[in-house]
Amino acid sequence: MRSILVVFCLMLACATPACAALNVVATLPWIASLAKEIGKDKISVTTLVKPSQDPHTVEAKPSMILAGRKADLLMYNGLDLEIGYLPLIMESSKNPKVMPGRPGNFDCSRFVKVIDKHAHVERSMGDVHPLGNPHYHYSPSNMARVAEGMTNALCDLDPSNAGFYRSNLKSFSARLAERQKNWRSQNLAGHRYIAYHKLFEYLAAEFGFKIVAYVEPKPGIPPSAAHVESLIERMKADKPDGILTTGFYGKRESETIAQKTGVKVITLPADVGGAPGTGDWVSFMDLVIASLK
Repeated sequence: MRSILVVFCLMLACATPACAALNVVATLPWIASLAKEIGKDKISVTTLVKPSQDPHTVEAKPSMILAGRKADLLMYNGLDLEIGYLPLIMESSKNPKVMPGRPGNFDCSRFVKVIDKHAHVERSMGDVHPLGNPHYHYSPSNMARVAEGMTNALCDLDPSNAGFYRSNLKSFSARLAERQKNWRSQNLAGHRYIAYHKLFEYLAAEFGFKIVAYVEPKPGIPPSAAHVESLIERMKADKPDGILTTGFYGKRESETIAQKTGVKVITLPADVGGAPGTGDWVSFMDLVIASLK
């Protein structure tokens, strides 16, 4: 009896690694959402940043380092959006799987058509991202490319489930194509908006509307009273369709401007989970487009 029990335990120990889910760590909620679309129950996903947090100001925590230490695959936005905490997580985790150049290091921005690149950057320009605008998660075409890249990364790390991942990508792509028909039918082309921060350039480019001015005089620089007054006068003369912001970017300043101009504030979710009913990336975009309309 004892020998049978020993054999059973050995068989169980051998079987466990084959059944274990890939441990995926995603910096941002939208990355986690796409990963779950493709990996489903074959992966476990840990998200480092909450949807209510400003991704520019996140700091590394011990729990993040521990998550990095256990990761098989580390997925991140790239374009230096995580520059304040991700290098420290990778260095401190001492996990060779997720170091740059390894299969477990997945920079989503490698699959993106990046806009707003700068050959030369100075502090006088404000908080500018030299590698390009990192807020591409508002772009369906870029998300389609990122999802395909994720699928290939998962297939490389877990070839026994490659068919499963590719089937899920096909389902996601079909769902995305169907929703895009609806999004484009909203006819946002020609609309004109003021934005608090340079968050919505990919969204504007994809759906044909224009961002004609910013509440921030330069990215990351709070507006002065003189700048706000100048903007208010301009908006009174040439009414835009709304002031775009998020819950953590200049909502108070935007509401003050709205009161003085009659132009409504449109508070968009900053990421998946940032508003009720946005539990995945597609529903997140549903709310974004509905809010603009």
